[in-house]
Amino acid sequence: MLVRYGRMNSLGLFEHNEGRIPKTETRVVVKTEKGLEVGCLVGQLTCYKAGQFKLTAEQIQEYFGQNEVGFSEQTAGKFVRFATPDDISEQEHLQRISREEIECCRRLVAELRLPMRIVDAEHILGGERVIFYFMADGRVDFRDLVKRLAHEYQTRIEMHQIGSRDEAKILGDIETCGQECCCRRFLKVLKPVNMRMAKMQKATLDPSKISGYCGRLKCCLRYEDRTYTELKQRLPRKNARVKTSQGEGKVVDTQILTQLVVIELDNGDRIALNVDELGLQQTGQPPAAPQEEAEENGHDELDMAEHEELEDLEERVQEEPQNDEQQIQDSDSTNPEN
Repeated sequence: MLVRYGRMNSLGLFEHNEGRIPKTETRVVVKTEKGLEVGCLVGQLTCYKAGQFKLTAEQIQEYFGQNEVGFSEQTAGKFVRFATPDDISEQEHLQRISREEIECCRRLVAELRLPMRIVDAEHILGGERVIFYFMADGRVDFRDLVKRLAHEYQTRIEMHQIGSRDEAKILGDIETCGQECCCRRFLKVLKPVNMRMAKMQKATLDPSKISGYCGRLKCCLRYEDRTYTELKQRLPRKNARVKTSQGEGKVVDTQILTQLVVIELDNGDRIALNVDELGLQQTGQPPAAPQEEAEENGHDELDMAEHEELEDLEERVQEEPQNDEQQIQDSDSTNPEN
């Protein structure tokens, strides 16, 4: 069965022996490498037949890969049981006390003067371990912190270092579009986003409008980038010489979505034609890919003021690496000195 589970909303396949899957929203208890966790079935209305998930692992991988949702074909663990009212009650109780654990951890961080910021805590079902998520500029020696937390709660302690995008995945709520943050709702593969995408889509260059909850460029700029890239590759480059039914001229402007090309004829007249009307009979160099064009011409479609503004924005809105640095430290309550 396909289950979404954990504080990071991970997605995975779990082995089970159930002959019937409920056709309503169902919460389940699963066994993962962390311990017992409460999750929610995915696709329970249409994807199950006689208790088995109808799609193959390859089909699931293809679907989620195209939609940039993280998914592994490897089994994530085993199904334990459908969540009972007691399980739900215990999960809610652990969520409430996790807020107290966060405050305790923050107090200890302040006492130890560690350069880190506690973002959230996850208490695994059954009290097997507590996982703290934190942010820091570099590596942090938190061994003393782990020992004190293990002594305080008498359980296994883990510390995970995350970046600003993972922080948004945990704490993010509603974005400017009125929807829940994509990284929190479904997007799990946080691929790089750069200023070229915003420039190509003619998006505003105001950092406050193209930056998401995490302070980085919005992930949704990637959604239409492939289409924009394919359409732009069909257009001739600026200043390229082309032939038209009215004579030869040079390209002075293009519109990606409408596929219109503004041409200045040799007699000084300007006309707008669809790229198909040109017959691609260019006397200059063929169109270049957007990435190559940007490198060769230094964003030649921008005037000097826009070019300086773009350079300034690229410094202020830095692109975050795809994979956040992570540190993990375990401590067993049975021997907190280790």
